[in-house]
Amino acid sequence: MTFINLYRDTYSLDNMCAALDIRRSTYYKYRNSEDRDYYDYLIIREIFEESRDTYGFRRVLEGVRIKYGVILNHKKVRRIMDKYGLIPRYYRVPRNDTGRQRKEENVRDNLLKRDFRADSPDQKWCTDVTYLIFDGHRAYLSSIIDLYDRKIVAYVISKHNDNKLVTDTLLQALAKRKDAYGCILHSDQGFQYTSNEYRMICEAKGIQISMSKKGSPVDNSPIESWHSLLKKEVLYNYNISSLSQYIAEVENWIEYYNTVRIRNKKK
Repeated sequence: MTFINLYRDTYSLDNMCAALDIRRSTYYKYRNSEDRDYYDYLIIREIFEESRDTYGFRRVLEGVRIKYGVILNHKKVRRIMDKYGLIPRYYRVPRNDTGRQRKEENVRDNLLKRDFRADSPDQKWCTDVTYLIFDGHRAYLSSIIDLYDRKIVAYVISKHNDNKLVTDTLLQALAKRKDAYGCILHSDQGFQYTSNEYRMICEAKGIQISMSKKGSPVDNSPIESWHSLLKKEVLYNYNISSLSQYIAEVENWIEYYNTVRIRNKKK
């Protein structure tokens, strides 16, 4: 029995949709097309991250019960955690750095084929991670751009370049764009984009994964060019004195870019 069914037994459908931040129409539209594990995964991931990635399936199971008053099957929780790659830190082997290794089985073909035109929003997205470096200190910016209007759909800045940085960006984009089913999401073949969690989120929401060929940044040139523009305009136009100020100015610039800055739509 899914989390949605269990939750609906306790609360109304309206309350469930409010808790998951989805509309009733979205629930009915996608309940038969989305991965049925997806909303269970969101709740499980929340408990897992609150534990700082230390809980195994038994403690996650207990966390869901305590926080939401819902009892899930322990086999289901374990299966979903395995499926999405939610692995407790104590199971990992740091010296092999397995979390940063590209999973070749998750590499996908280039669906864009350098055709960066889009006829409507949420038809084609590009994503990438770039460095924000100042005075020897470093942060990482993960962003997703919509090729229709070249606006930023979602972005996350973190001190860590890891799978969570990319999946947080993807989940943020999916929360903002409820009707992105069928969208092509293009990236390079970095370890974050070949992770099981990234793949499963995309599959669950009907997102088509597309990837550049190795050593071919031009395949993802819209987001590469956008990152270059951001750095140029922020670093050249502001008297940056620290990494924290750099990050703040980047956030301000992204808001300006999405709402004010005049730009030509690419044909």
